[in-house]
Amino acid sequence: MMTKIKKKSKAAKRKRPTLKPTKFTKVIIRGREFDPTLFMNRDLSWLEFNSRVLNEAIDPRTPLLERLRFCDIWRSNHDEFMMKRIGLLFNKIEEGDSRLTLDGKGPTELLYLLRTKVLEQIQTFSNNYAKTLQPELKKQGIELLTWDECSADEQKFLTQYFKDNVFPILTPLAVDSGHPFPFLSNLSKSIGVAIRRPKSKNKDFARVKIPTEIAPWVRLRSPIENAYRFINIEEIIIANLKHLFFGMHIEGTCVFRVTRNAASKSDLEEPEDLMELVEEGIRERKFAPIVRLEYSKGANEWVLNFLKDELELIDEQVYEMPNIASYVKLGALYDVQRPLLKYEKYVPKSIKGFVPNVEADFNIFSAIRKKDYLVHFPYDSFTSTVETFVRTAAEDPKVRAIKIVLYRTDAAGKLVDTLIEAAENGKQVACIVELKARFDEESNIRWATKLEEAGVHVTYGLVDLKTHAKMIVVVRQDHDGIRSYVNIGTGNYNSETSKLYTDYGYFTCRKPIAEEVLEVFNHLTGRSLKNDYKKILVAPFTMFKQFQSHIEKEIEFAKAGKHSEIIAKMNSFEDPELAEALYRASSAGVKITLYIRGFCCIRPGIKGLSDNIKVISIVGRLLEHSRIYYFSNGSSEPFEGKFYIGSADWMHRNLFDRIEVCTPITQKDLVLRLHDYLKLLGSDDRHAWDLKPDGTYLQRTPKNPDEPNSVQQILMKRRYANS
Repeated sequence: MMTKIKKKSKAAKRKRPTLKPTKFTKVIIRGREFDPTLFMNRDLSWLEFNSRVLNEAIDPRTPLLERLRFCDIWRSNHDEFMMKRIGLLFNKIEEGDSRLTLDGKGPTELLYLLRTKVLEQIQTFSNNYAKTLQPELKKQGIELLTWDECSADEQKFLTQYFKDNVFPILTPLAVDSGHPFPFLSNLSKSIGVAIRRPKSKNKDFARVKIPTEIAPWVRLRSPIENAYRFINIEEIIIANLKHLFFGMHIEGTCVFRVTRNAASKSDLEEPEDLMELVEEGIRERKFAPIVRLEYSKGANEWVLNFLKDELELIDEQVYEMPNIASYVKLGALYDVQRPLLKYEKYVPKSIKGFVPNVEADFNIFSAIRKKDYLVHFPYDSFTSTVETFVRTAAEDPKVRAIKIVLYRTDAAGKLVDTLIEAAENGKQVACIVELKARFDEESNIRWATKLEEAGVHVTYGLVDLKTHAKMIVVVRQDHDGIRSYVNIGTGNYNSETSKLYTDYGYFTCRKPIAEEVLEVFNHLTGRSLKNDYKKILVAPFTMFKQFQSHIEKEIEFAKAGKHSEIIAKMNSFEDPELAEALYRASSAGVKITLYIRGFCCIRPGIKGLSDNIKVISIVGRLLEHSRIYYFSNGSSEPFEGKFYIGSADWMHRNLFDRIEVCTPITQKDLVLRLHDYLKLLGSDDRHAWDLKPDGTYLQRTPKNPDEPNSVQQILMKRRYANS
């Protein structure tokens, strides 16, 4: 007879935080006072962003199979939010950190508000799947079945499938006096089982982990041609648990997932080895406290209570998963052959000036010597631009050195292989690999090790500052002397995300820019103390002050009756000092348009304060990722304004805690292209949402519902027309 498990004392369990709404007039952030009524909470604003993502899974204008992918994106975003932001709040509560957020909320109050919002979104997400997506899929001949909906012959087939393909992989783990409660890895999916021996009244717990190697869906034969019938793997396993627990009574089950805390804690001591520090952080994260338990609807109550008790969780950490959409990847169904249920395929186009011509002795460096280039992904090809730039440098006998920052690169490591080839060809290759890129630490350690073993000069960035800049320098012996060719981008050097994220890349060999980019590399590899950059904006040295200065100049132009306008595109906006500067600019009459995809802490449209500020979020097929900044400089002519592109958002972390680079764009045709793009964004009435003063977003209604203005679609058509 199995021994009953001794439970830990109630006193050892996590205490429920007490909700205490805060009353205030000012909050202090980094030693400065701010009026909390002028700002919105970044976490609540982020949940608004994920709600816009969820809307793409709901909107009938989104192709049906693409809506399944947006379901997965919403859930993945949600998981990361729980790991990082909810994890951070639990850290603060347990450490007694009662400091207020920019909008004046304490950790406990905010935790309560976020949970309420999260529960609402989970219900919306689940209703969309059950009441809309699943029925619409069925109409299209794509059925998602439960075990009971399968015929006897199908159940027989699935049982044999289980025995042949699933049973050998699974490892059931019972819990008793000789078998401790198993370790639950982050975001792992398991089935909790209540088992009982024959003639015994005592229940025992067992856990069956569902390995990621097992396909989430199994296709069944269909008598109808081009029809699809699928059943998810959890249904198959639960129906066949008797084979895993032979002779035992199965009293009940519960599909569950746990989420562990991934909020980083600052290390006060400077480590001797950054790689060891990062590796230790990865190990610690695997065993970090659990911040969320998710369980399937209809779960066995005994199993659920056992899990809550064993994991020492409070009710606020427990979330019901109303249906399989909460724990099964729906995007795995995307490969069915139904092109009309997907976006029309788009192939990025090559840049004419970058196509090599051997007979004319013309290559990418010849093109860049003649003029600057601005490439826009994914409308332009990453392969024929950035990858060609690095590959040509690796093979060109006139190239002396290549320097690059890698933050997140593609899984195949194409650029890594090219850099190794360059080193083997005798080039001096220096690569800064940012080991602290969240959730990419392990892959970056692997790339860094591979590069080092091939003879590449590898540094891991700086201990106290994360290196987030996107830079490449190629040093070449041209006929008239040594020349440096530079690429500065807004996004990572990643061939996979370049097809899904909108980003800009700038190619130039302008000496003033190239010299300063080389100085940034020297700071990263040799600890140069240069901090007085004149051309490029470099965080944490000059960027914040320069942005602030440009805003103040626009205020002066407005007061002088001159044209004054600011247009900025970024992922997120939180910095309170820049927000206050924009409030002053708006009050002075400066027209301000902010394209912010993610969270935004500024309040637009407040009479007398932010009447002239518009905030627009575009969430569509492609993830808007580029950062662009325009200041009119007292002129209505775009080419007389100041344009910058780069890696930084207007966030404190980007401006003060990271190495970031933004470059000026001055070539007239490129300036006009950027200005046209920024103005085009404002015409979007398909994927654009307007931020209201209360923090909610309102999706725009198309002027012509049959042909809505989608900026992303317009740019794809333009590239096809020009190719």
